[in-house]
Parts: sequence; structure tokens; C-alpha cells
Amino acid sequence: MRRIRRASLLNRRLGWYSARIAVNLGLLGAGWTAFVLLGNSWWQLGTAAFLAVMFTQAAFIGHDAGHRQIVAGRRGNAAVGLLHGNMLVGLSYGWWVAKHNRHHSHPNQVGRDPDIAAGAFVFTPADARRRRGLARWLTCHQAYLFFPILLLEGLNLHVASVRELAGRRGRAAAVEAALLLVHLTAYVTVVALVLSPVKAVAFVLVHQALFGLYMGCTFAPNHKGMPILARDESDFLRRQVLTSRNIRGGRVTDVVFGGLNYQIEHHLFPSMPRPNLRRAQPLVRAFCDARGIGYQEVSALSSYREVLRWLHDVGAPLRDPAQEKRLITARDVVAVASRLRVSQGARE
Repeated sequence: MRRIRRASLLNRRLGWYSARIAVNLGLLGAGWTAFVLLGNSWWQLGTAAFLAVMFTQAAFIGHDAGHRQIVAGRRGNAAVGLLHGNMLVGLSYGWWVAKHNRHHSHPNQVGRDPDIAAGAFVFTPADARRRRGLARWLTCHQAYLFFPILLLEGLNLHVASVRELAGRRGRAAAVEAALLLVHLTAYVTVVALVLSPVKAVAFVLVHQALFGLYMGCTFAPNHKGMPILARDESDFLRRQVLTSRNIRGGRVTDVVFGGLNYQIEHHLFPSMPRPNLRRAQPLVRAFCDARGIGYQEVSALSSYREVLRWLHDVGAPLRDPAQEKRLITARDVVAVASRLRVSQGARE
């Protein structure tokens, strides 16, 4: 922390964020303008793909606002987050921030990190063994179904946002619900007025599917396939570093992944502005190397291979009944992660 502060890497970058938000809003506005001008055409599926990218870029700004990276005060970041989350993308900012903060506090910890809770996918052998029926079949083949199921992630996020807001009361929930309603009303109205019913359905399906796929592909490499912990083990530094994975690349990678390719630095310093993460990386890496703490950085393709291998290994006992009696405790999960060479410093 002292080294990071001496390098002024926690200082706000209001100019950078102002420019990035202006560019995003301009491109998002251009996308919807092109949608209206193009009219009732099948070429709108290309517009849907472009808007899926811009929705995700807007969501990245909401993510940064949730970590208070943009301005110093809570209210200013909340305003940016509500604009980008509820208004522009149609996701509940408050729900996501609460969920994401739990993840940051206990990354890859069984029972405490909501991102590894059993759902469409399972990430621990213990959860895999509890699957029954169709869910069991999905877990058996989850590595092959990973990318296809991510096409439903956009819909899942929208439904989760509505469900969460429906169960909340108070002024904050009312504001979020109103902004979400504005987004949904404007979205449905514009699509229905411009496109025929069949084209409208195709546009929404393509747009939301690609949005979910892009979101999933930027978040999945960060922790999936890294050691899973049964409890808060070791100290904060090791807990955050050993469960995170960086994605190697240049400026284009930074834009595509919204800065999440510096996952280790982000988890150690969540409030660090996104453009400073690249500069922090050499400091963090040297600090970890000096202490023998495994620092994982791979290419994007390698990260996806590790994620898929992990999902395949978790479902292996269900595909081979003879393996089901093997130990399926958190110890085995860490052992698999070690075999994948995700961290030499992983502990049981």
C-alpha cells in the first residue's frame, strides 16, 4: 500500500473517466440512431451486436462506480452507477454492488462467495454430487455447454435485478425501480416502433444473447479454475492473489476486458481507478515474487482453457459412477487447481 500510494496510483482520474464516459455515451447514442435510421431491416442484427458491446462497456463503468473509482464521494459514484446500470443497461446497480462486494470480501470461498454458488454451473465437486435430474446432466456436460449457456446470462441478470428490487422497500429501491422501468419502457417502445414483430424478437434475442456472452467472457477468466477455499485462509494478500488470474495483453485487451484483465491488482486495490491498474502491475508482481506468492497471468485463450478444464473435472465423477465415491471435499478442489498450475502457493 505504501508503494502504491507513493506512486499516486490511488488518485482519482476524473479526466480519463470523463473522456471514456463521453465516448461510450456517444457510441451508444450513435448505435441507437443507426437503429432508427436503418429501419425495419434484417441488418439490424448487426446493430444488435454493436449495442451488445456498448451495453457491456457501459456496465464496466457501472462496475468502476460500484468500487468508487471514479470520484471520491459515495453519492457521485452511485449516480454514475445508477445511470449506467439501471438506466442504460437495465441492471440493478444496488443489487449488483452488494453481491459483488461479498465476492471481493471472500473470493472463491465456499459458502461466502456468491459467484461460485451452484446455479447453471457448479464449481465444486460437493455441489456437483448434489445435482439431480436435468441439472445433473447439465453438470456432466457443463464444459461443453459453458459458452452456449452464457448466451442466457443477459436475461439472467435482468431477471435477477427485477426479482431483487421487487423484494426491497425504501427510497433507494424506488429510485432504482423507476430507472429500470424507464430503461425497459424506452427499449421495448423503440424496438416495437421500428421493427416488425418477427424482426423485433430476433433483434432482442441477438442483442441480449451477445450482451450476456460478452459479460460472461470478461468475468469468467478472473477466478474460475483458481483455488477454491473452504474458509478464510492465510492473509489478505495471499487470499486475493492466489484466487485471481490476470489476462495478458496490451491496450486493446484493457478495453475489451474493461480493466478486469488486471484482476489481481483490482482485488488488492478495488478503489484504484481502472487506468492505473496497468501501472500498478509491475509493483504488485515484484512484491509477490519477492515473497514467493504465485502470480498467475496467462493469455485469454489459456484462461478459457483452464476454466473449461476445471468445469470438466468438476463434472467428471458424474460421468463415471465409479469415481463418485472419491473424496469431494474442498481439499480436492485445491488439489485440482494446483494440478492446473494456477498457483504454486495454494494451500489446503
